[in-house]
Amino acid sequence: MKCKTLFVKNQIAELIHVADYLEELGEEWEFSIPLVFSLNLVLEEALTNIILYGFEDQSEHQIEIDFKKSDDKLFITLIDDGIAYDPTLKADPDLSLSAEDRPIGGLGVFLIKKIMDQVVYNRNENKNLLILTKNINL
Repeated sequence: MKCKTLFVKNQIAELIHVADYLEELGEEWEFSIPLVFSLNLVLEEALTNIILYGFEDQSEHQIEIDFKKSDDKLFITLIDDGIAYDPTLKADPDLSLSAEDRPIGGLGVFLIKKIMDQVVYNRNENKNLLILTKNINL
């Protein structure tokens, strides 16, 4: 199994570094361009939620992103020390409603669930672990 880890700060400006890292990782691990694009979208949504809503203070926090690749699966684990929040419990938005009638929020988590094949949340030692799994065919 191949493994890589990226550490970012809880700042929106870090998203560009994540996108660059993911592009380099995609080249190294021979991911298709559409897969890299989808993974970037997922990470942008997940990290934005962590950065904007995950911390009760203004201090700098570190977010760990672990990438593990087997022959047919990619596992991405986001680890942060923010407040406990399980996005898998968030109800999917009612897409039959018009945009004006839908409550604000929830589309990012919905998008993550649709793109990834499995989304699992755990809380361990006061840390959030969001484990995202994608079946890949190389």
